[in-house]
Amino acid sequence: MKKAKNDVILIPTDFSEVCQNAIEHGASIASIMNYRLVLLHVVNKDTDKFLDDENLSEEVITEKLETIVKDAAKTFNVEIEFLIKTGDLFESIKEANDTVGAKLIILGTHGKVGFQKITGSYVLKVISITNTPTIIVQKRQFSEGYKNIIFPITASTQDRQKVTWAINIAKMFGATVHMIPKFESGRFYKNRIMSITKQIKNLFDEYNVKYVDKVSSPTEGNFAKQVVDYAIENESELIMTLVNKDKNLFFSSWDEKIIYNTSQIPVICINPVETKRTSWGTP
Repeated sequence: MKKAKNDVILIPTDFSEVCQNAIEHGASIASIMNYRLVLLHVVNKDTDKFLDDENLSEEVITEKLETIVKDAAKTFNVEIEFLIKTGDLFESIKEANDTVGAKLIILGTHGKVGFQKITGSYVLKVISITNTPTIIVQKRQFSEGYKNIIFPITASTQDRQKVTWAINIAKMFGATVHMIPKFESGRFYKNRIMSITKQIKNLFDEYNVKYVDKVSSPTEGNFAKQVVDYAIENESELIMTLVNKDKNLFFSSWDEKIIYNTSQIPVICINPVETKRTSWGTP
């Protein structure tokens, strides 16, 4: 498979354990997809406190990144490079993302406290300012790709924007997509979800994507909990969700339950855009 110039996965790192896991996760994906990796370290007071070195210098940072690059290239047989930027974390990520034209960002998070303030609502800020699909990972190790993908469906018509991503990921990894339409008792929303689900199924059929359909229950707790419980039960490796710009910089309880799920299942967050084409391309 020929590699395009912007077949790039961008991974911010502060050299912490969870960011190293993000690098290994990204390297595994890159080796399968024939993408290259670009690591980004942003120098500011927030990043420095995670490092053991006192009087941190550019030489020390460069040496650390060179070691990571060398090890990852050897272990995963991928093309990998790094960038160092100084200043505001979010502006630096945006600038790096614009420069390399990344199709995907892998973001390691410590949960609600930790890495460069990439926590809670700040995860949403990274996704929003880049408009690039972002996979959120914690300490759970990446195994052998994505074989079971969880695809929640709500009454939002924007859920359709997850379809192209689901198709591409499923075909790339030979995965099964587990559709979970949200149970709605009201006639209007119930019919709307049924209509959206039918359209999605038709597209999956058209592109020969394996899927199963599991309707949520009105008696088994809130929808986010059901999604996570189902993902755990079916040993899923990825959950798909959308971010909502209207939330500004605040996560809903839905977002937090999904992104910071206790089983640490990676979550791909997609920013709805006004286009018919997603970053990995239309099938």
